[in-house]
Amino acid sequence: MVPVYVFDPRLLAGHPLGFAKAGAVRRQFLAEAVRDLRQQLRQVGSDLVVRVGLPEEVLPALAQELGAAAVYASAEVTQEEQAVETALEERLEADGRSLHLFWQATLHHLDDLPMPVRNLPDVFTQFKNKVEKFGKVRPQFAAPTNLTFAETLDRGTVPAVPEAADYQPAFRGGETEALGRLHDYFWTKDLLRTYKETRNGMLGLDYSSRFSGWLALGCLSPRFVLAEIQRYETERTQNESTYWLGFELLWRDYFRFVAVKFGNRIFRSHGLKEEPLRRAPAVTKSAQHSFEQWRLGETGVPLIDANMKELLATGYMSNRGRQNVASFLVKDLLLDWRWGAAWFESQLIDYDPCSNWGNWLYVAGVGNDPRENRYFDILRQATYYDAAGAYVKHWLPQLTGVPAEQVHRVGLLTNDEQRSFGVRLGVDYPNPLVDVRKWGQADGGR
Repeated sequence: MVPVYVFDPRLLAGHPLGFAKAGAVRRQFLAEAVRDLRQQLRQVGSDLVVRVGLPEEVLPALAQELGAAAVYASAEVTQEEQAVETALEERLEADGRSLHLFWQATLHHLDDLPMPVRNLPDVFTQFKNKVEKFGKVRPQFAAPTNLTFAETLDRGTVPAVPEAADYQPAFRGGETEALGRLHDYFWTKDLLRTYKETRNGMLGLDYSSRFSGWLALGCLSPRFVLAEIQRYETERTQNESTYWLGFELLWRDYFRFVAVKFGNRIFRSHGLKEEPLRRAPAVTKSAQHSFEQWRLGETGVPLIDANMKELLATGYMSNRGRQNVASFLVKDLLLDWRWGAAWFESQLIDYDPCSNWGNWLYVAGVGNDPRENRYFDILRQATYYDAAGAYVKHWLPQLTGVPAEQVHRVGLLTNDEQRSFGVRLGVDYPNPLVDVRKWGQADGGR
């Protein structure tokens, strides 16, 4: 067996809105994960061959050099990834070789669902109820402990990624860090016990498990996480929090099965709806300017800006933050939800196409959600989840002097208040893009 990882230069491709398909922070996390994989393989007597190029070209050439009969890989479900698989298979078959793809990434195997994927329920709760009652999770494979690697070919090097200027990694990529985090979160700090109560936090590292980045890259297996949850329930406690982390793994599964069922519809402006609810927003200079302010965290709305600054610096954002910034883009700025999904694709260390685009469909009201008019009142959200303003002041230090009861309403400060608090609107902090006086009255989607 010759393990190979190919860095695809298409990750550097530019988006029409002016940013890379995979930004520096996301690529850094990936590079760390690949380096760790190489180290793990070396510890059991093997190694990792690293190449840069198009997988459909690199792998057939490498297979020919090695005289390999077949290539084995993880099966993907979305268009761009499947196009690579198809091209790879054609090249291999032309050389008399074969491609074997295996279903991975999910807790439940596609073949073990209690319904054919074409009959997948369109509402998550219905899926959850059926899977919890009739589904099964396959046992884990034991990790290999003794491999051989006799080839003399060039191992290659992991490409260097220039770190973003403001890069503030909370965690590094790779299985070693992932297993360390799980042990720390479950067994050392005993935080799984209170996961359901803390999961809507935004500031710090321990309000949530933070497993998503490692799950997205395959550094951490959802089946392993579930097994550890079950062990925790046996050895420590079983409660709503232990159930809820497994519940989140079911959401990951669901989004992947949705992508199988609906294909490219998850990328359309009207999503899974048969008919457009409205026309896709026009691409105007004004719209592009608003989008730039949103993605750079310069909207003048502290909760939105703090979350977008965190994303830029760390490649991560809390679940609560993601829902708010997405709702703001779609429902307040009236921009195309696909722009936001593309920016998240570029920045998130936990990006995977199914969960990312599925979540954006959900917030935009064109996915698996019976509440098509879901709307987040940003002020109500901010004052509930960041009552003391600690989160926004952490990422927006220019607001440090603004009292907690006014920091989320900074766009309404009088000139005298601005002088008193040491912040000048339009100079130190942007004027708000929207009329913030509309918030605080409606149902905030809490």
